Amino acid sequence: MRTAPTILHLDMDAFFASVEQASKPSLRGKAVIVGGLGPRGVVATASYEAREFGVHSAMPMAQARRLAPHAAYLVPRFAFYRSVSEQVMALLQALSPLVEPLSLDEAFVDLEAGGAAWDAESARLAGTRLRADIRAVTGLTGSVGLAASKMLAKIASEQAKPDGLVLIVPGTERALLGPMSVRTLPGVGPATGDHLRRAGIHTVGELAEAGEDELVRLLGKAHGHGLYAMALARDERPVVAEREAKSVSVEDTYDVDIHDRVRVGLEVQRLADRCVRRLRAAGHSGRTIVLKVRRYDFSTLTRSETLRGPTDDPAVVREAAGRLLDSVDTTGGVRLLGVGVSGLADYTQEDLFAQAAGERAGTEPAERHTEEPGADEPDTPDQPPAERRWPPGHDVRHTVHGHGWVQGSGLGRVTVRFETPDGEPGRVRTYRTDDPDLAPADPLPLVPRRPGEAGVPAPAAPTPPGRHG
Repeated sequence: MRTAPTILHLDMDAFFASVEQASKPSLRGKAVIVGGLGPRGVVATASYEAREFGVHSAMPMAQARRLAPHAAYLVPRFAFYRSVSEQVMALLQALSPLVEPLSLDEAFVDLEAGGAAWDAESARLAGTRLRADIRAVTGLTGSVGLAASKMLAKIASEQAKPDGLVLIVPGTERALLGPMSVRTLPGVGPATGDHLRRAGIHTVGELAEAGEDELVRLLGKAHGHGLYAMALARDERPVVAEREAKSVSVEDTYDVDIHDRVRVGLEVQRLADRCVRRLRAAGHSGRTIVLKVRRYDFSTLTRSETLRGPTDDPAVVREAAGRLLDSVDTTGGVRLLGVGVSGLADYTQEDLFAQAAGERAGTEPAERHTEEPGADEPDTPDQPPAERRWPPGHDVRHTVHGHGWVQGSGLGRVTVRFETPDGEPGRVRTYRTDDPDLAPADPLPLVPRRPGEAGVPAPAAPTPPGRHG
């Protein structure tokens, strides 16, 4: 492990909700919740104001509405979030050629590789400058962790939230980690945490004291070795600039369980086509077709079939997904369906078209297994064309009143607040959903804002001894 804290972890603060607040002056400083608004929707991101009511990501939207009934509930604008993310990632790439994005709002940076930092002081200056640049370009805030390893840099950025910087001084890692919960470490989820708790291990310090042999006995060889190393603050993972995609997939959660087997089959075919469109857009083909089915009782089944070569033929993927569906019992109803392609390659084997015609002699036996029910990341399904649909939070333009966003719609009416990112909170007006003067619009660019404005946290307080903020 390196001797200087030159690995940086950036985590944007409540990213989706912060973008919405930056776009909409009337929402700054107020509770904002972004996610699926249907009966089975989940929270993608909650603003810090909403978190004060106990709302958090991955929470069922129905529960969020009970906790924060007066919050603004918005449908995600993923294309816009992606465009803002690209601005942030460009700032990271200016620091170093080694940038490892983890999601739209999170990334590791190797500052040493780019010559941006070589010791603690230069790393702190680089992190401070990055936070200022992000605010200047986007008006948003991000939290920065600096350490000698990826694991510790991520822990540091979590401690820095919101809108702060924490640097873990090399040599202080063991003392810092010791009193922390074992759940702090990567790979320790609820099940592993409960298993360790039953063994009397609650903190990282207790994990280290238990010893490697005991952890291997409790958790198995690979997991035991890995956790023991992390408990000793050992993490040699490099920052990897190109994170190669391992699969392409799409899935939909349905507001009402689907019981009709024909409808289930049609949904699988539709998902297969969407998956192939994404596959082709990424310039890939794939060899393994995967079907995911979550049933009425939350049990989740996956079925997969490995072809004799990679394909991006929608007919092949549809037919394989259909065969996989034949092996799944959907009695009782289906709440989620997904289709994916893995074993990716950047070429297509020409003779695979024959499989669509039923020539399956070269098809390998399907690998099949069952997963336990679990939480998924928020899905980002392709949106159908905006045929007079008015999702809350999305942008519109009126021929007279200009740019605005949808506050809500129903009963043939749509309510719009007319305001722009660089203006004051605007007026609200209501129209018929088919009003010819009202149309969907593209988002307006964000504008920088100053610390102390509504929705922009003040600079973080000084950090405790042993770390530099």
